[in-house]
Amino acid sequence: QGQVVESGGGLVQPGGSLRLSCTASGIIFSRHVMGWYRQAPGNQREMVARIGAGTTFYSDSVKGRFTISRDNAKNEVYLQMNSLKPEDTAVYYCNAKLHQAEYWGQGTQVTVSS
Repeated sequence: QGQVVESGGGLVQPGGSLRLSCTASGIIFSRHVMGWYRQAPGNQREMVARIGAGTTFYSDSVKGRFTISRDNAKNEVYLQMNSLKPEDTAVYYCNAKLHQAEYWGQGTQVTVSS
C-alpha cells in the first residue's frame, strides 16, 4: 500500500523560508505526479504546486516564491518556500497521483507569524 509522509513544517517569521519534504513508499514514485496542497482553517484544500515528469505547475498565490522539486532516486518531493506571508499559514499536504490511485499524507503545519 502506498504511503507519503511529510516533514519540515514549523513556525517562521514573515519573509522567512521553509523547506518541506515528502517521502513516498510502496509506489513506483517516478510514475506519479506529486503535489503539495494546503488547507487553512475555514478554507477548502487548495493545490499549491505539482510536478510531473519534467513539468511543474504553481498556483498564482505562490508563483515566484515557492519551488517544487523531486528526487526520484530518493522517492522524495520538496517544496522550498521563500518570502513567506501570514496568509501562507496552513496545513500542507503531500499528494501522489497516478491514474485512479491517489495517496495523501497526514499533513504538516506551517505557521507564518511574527
